[in-house]
Amino acid sequence: MVAETDQVYRLACLELRGGNHLAEYRAELPGLAGWVSCRPLHPSPRGGDLYYMSACSEGVIARVALADIAGHGEIVSSAALRLHDALRQHVDHWDQSMLIRQLNDSFLGGAGKGPYATAFLGSFYSGSGELLFTNAGHLPPLWYRAAAREWSLMYDSTPLSKEILDLPLGLIAGTSYSQTAVQLDVGDLLLLYTDGISESWDESGEQLGLEGLLSLARNLPTESAAAAGQDLLSAVQRFRGAMPAADDETVVALQRLPQPFGETTH
Repeated sequence: MVAETDQVYRLACLELRGGNHLAEYRAELPGLAGWVSCRPLHPSPRGGDLYYMSACSEGVIARVALADIAGHGEIVSSAALRLHDALRQHVDHWDQSMLIRQLNDSFLGGAGKGPYATAFLGSFYSGSGELLFTNAGHLPPLWYRAAAREWSLMYDSTPLSKEILDLPLGLIAGTSYSQTAVQLDVGDLLLLYTDGISESWDESGEQLGLEGLLSLARNLPTESAAAAGQDLLSAVQRFRGAMPAADDETVVALQRLPQPFGETTH
């Protein structure tokens, strides 16, 4: 399959798009510009990294999920189907606590029912710029805050978390996962990635790691999601030098867009 480098894909309402095959393209979601690169480890056509993006029926809620599944073949296909079905079922729900409980039982290995997996799920409300996220053992996203002009790692314990009425923020009952809310301002960037990126090795045997990745991020362009994502992959490749990739590599870059004129927040 040829990577869709120049394509801009606009998600329609109730659409769910993603997978674990080779892909590279720009995307438009409610309130967000996106860019995706999914590179299964050669020569496999499909890897253990799995991503999905969706838009709700009203076209105001965007959801992004990135998972890293331990296994290959039928194990990954089965997990992908469960994740797809759960995301489809909850596509109209900004609150993702029910989704997390369902995934905990059937996808994230709850009660030993599934393969081991890590996942990051984010729900973005385009009217207010609020992002709900749950990190189920996954790597922390890179977060560029445009107002401060600085990069950091987004943890669920961030001091920038905010209160939202009528939502179960904090630990979700019945799971070991929490739901956190932060504010994304216009121009803010999120870079989601899998461990094939952060666990890259150079020729001297040094691993990139989270601090090394954050150091690379500080030199990334910030004018668009595509520019940031593409340059991150290039920077990781330069770090590796002659060392080949050792795992699947997936990056999902997102940037908050200005609110269209005339729209109001909730």
